[in-house]
Amino acid sequence: MNNQPESELGLDMKAPTLSTTRERAEVQPDSPQALSGFARRQILAITLTSLFTDISSEMMFNLLPLFLANVLGAPTGVIGLIEGIAETTASFMKSASGWLSDKLQRRKWLTVGGYTLSAVSKPFLYFATTWPLVLLVRFVDRTGKGIRNPPRDALIADSVNERQRGIAFGIHRAGDTMGAFLGQVIALLVVLSIQPQSMTLARETFQRIVLISIIPAVIAVLILAFGAKDVPVKIKDGTKAVSLGFGALNVHFRIFLLIVVIFTLGNSSDAFLILRAQERGLDVAQVLGMLITFNLVYAIVSGPAGALSDRIGRRRLIVFGWLVYSLLYFGFAAASTGWQVWALYGLYGLYYGTVEGTAKALVADLVPQEQRGTAYGYYNAAIGLVALPASVLAGVLWQGAFGWHGFGPSAPFLAGAALALLAVVLLMLWTPFGKPGAQKPAPEH
Repeated sequence: MNNQPESELGLDMKAPTLSTTRERAEVQPDSPQALSGFARRQILAITLTSLFTDISSEMMFNLLPLFLANVLGAPTGVIGLIEGIAETTASFMKSASGWLSDKLQRRKWLTVGGYTLSAVSKPFLYFATTWPLVLLVRFVDRTGKGIRNPPRDALIADSVNERQRGIAFGIHRAGDTMGAFLGQVIALLVVLSIQPQSMTLARETFQRIVLISIIPAVIAVLILAFGAKDVPVKIKDGTKAVSLGFGALNVHFRIFLLIVVIFTLGNSSDAFLILRAQERGLDVAQVLGMLITFNLVYAIVSGPAGALSDRIGRRRLIVFGWLVYSLLYFGFAAASTGWQVWALYGLYGLYYGTVEGTAKALVADLVPQEQRGTAYGYYNAAIGLVALPASVLAGVLWQGAFGWHGFGPSAPFLAGAALALLAVVLLMLWTPFGKPGAQKPAPEH
């Protein structure tokens, strides 16, 4: 029986006694921090894929709320509906994709297929003249994301030692975010060359960005197809067939998922933060500068935060990140000037950097290897499914609906801050692996 150090979960409790049915010697490096040659190549290929994908996506999709509002004239309620439907409908694919990757015992080609679908959908935004076409493109793009994310996350977890999950996911998040940073720099250069100091986004500017985005999207698919490898699965003789239903996942994972759902109810689309920045006086170029600042902070924090979670525990870092989120959302609600929103959004990268990769590493800690694809599917699906009510609620709180004028721009941020605090309390009360009879881990030396 393999024992995990208590410090890995950051809890003074009993560690899981999960038997693994799959082994791969070359992903078991001696040092908790030094990745093996295979792991380095694997994480590099997956990280570069995410980097180029985010160069393509972030140069477009962060401007999409401005395109919808400034060019197509869509109200915030419709913008929230588009973001919510796109994420929610794609979420059904996430649970199916994760389950399928466990059933097939293969991750790579599902991941390649998802990235390909997203790459094919993006150019159609060039022709968008009404918001329903934007919704369709977002739906197809998010479906691609739903297909790729669970098997990709499981592939990362399968490729490294259990003591390296934090650093592996941290490196991946850092590369992903650096891609977003570069994509937004490219978008900023395009905006400055076509419409400097303009308060609203022009159609010509957005179309130019869409065309440029095609190149990195194609590069991303090629890197993954030729650079990454599946981690073969070896089932031990006499091992009972593994159940892949939601009920078969252990109760600790399901409770953690419920807490994440509560947090996500207040975590509406970041499109509302972009609209808040414009509403407080930032022009298009300044909004892009704000996003660049955010992604720079996010990229810098992700790797060290992942490594830190391997040493001090995942839960402590997630609690810290959610507290930061709550404080920042109170700040967004109170912000009176554009520069205040810019500063807060830069610090917002601290929340993302400490939580995103760490939470995914914690999922791998909570479930055995043979159920990881399924677990990541439910994890990603739950977050996406809650995106619809979260984003619609934010839009309605801001501008109202059916004749009601809402509570104003501060309301969705106050609601998000309150729900984050509730999630923090629940996470601190959560006691994974506290069951009687669980074996106490050997101390780490």
